[in-house]
Amino acid sequence: MNGNEAPATAERKRGSGARMVYDLLRDEILDLVLPPGSPVDEMQLAERFGLSRTPVREALVRLAGEGLIETLPNRSTMVSNIDFLNLQPLFDALVLMYRVTTRLAARHHRPEDLQAIRAHQADFARAVAAQDALAMISTNAAFHAAIAEAGRNPWFATLFGRLLDESRRLLRLYYRSYDDRLPQAFVDEHEAMIAAIAARDEEAADRLARAHAEQIVAQIERLLTRGDRLDIAL
Repeated sequence: MNGNEAPATAERKRGSGARMVYDLLRDEILDLVLPPGSPVDEMQLAERFGLSRTPVREALVRLAGEGLIETLPNRSTMVSNIDFLNLQPLFDALVLMYRVTTRLAARHHRPEDLQAIRAHQADFARAVAAQDALAMISTNAAFHAAIAEAGRNPWFATLFGRLLDESRRLLRLYYRSYDDRLPQAFVDEHEAMIAAIAARDEEAADRLARAHAEQIVAQIERLLTRGDRLDIAL
């Protein structure tokens, strides 16, 4: 598709241009392709995507609503910084959601839920073997989202999905701390959680999910304390 065709496509399919810009920019922000503090220029984005400024503006408004970009007093726009000084509430919520969703999955799962969970686990294992950090992040999120769905509480599932999204930039740092070579032990931790869910062992599911979440938090905290491997704006 050339630059002249993109506007016509956007006109034929109302809203598709804004959705395309939103999806691509959101992924780039969450995957740290656009690091915190990066400038966001509406005109340059319109040129990049071959669109008018209207769908670009719509996408930016949506990203701003999610807290991923912010407009400064001088009216310039940038990718939002990560609030490294106030991460503990996020970590507490994440650990709690790992635990409660895995416990409820052990109680309420159906056979088709286990099939979905195992399929996402297979995708995650392949991403780990390929040392593909971005695929690890997305397949890990899909794995835990499937567990949350198996728990049959849509409120928890929605909240956990939001937390996983909001922590995606931190998870990119987490995988980077291992040079994108995630230890096999973390794949095995997923397998242990699946086994506990399948056995309907709520206590084991809770214990395993808590240990899994807490080691992620501990590794991120060590990374932030060390600081020497961070190359993004604080």
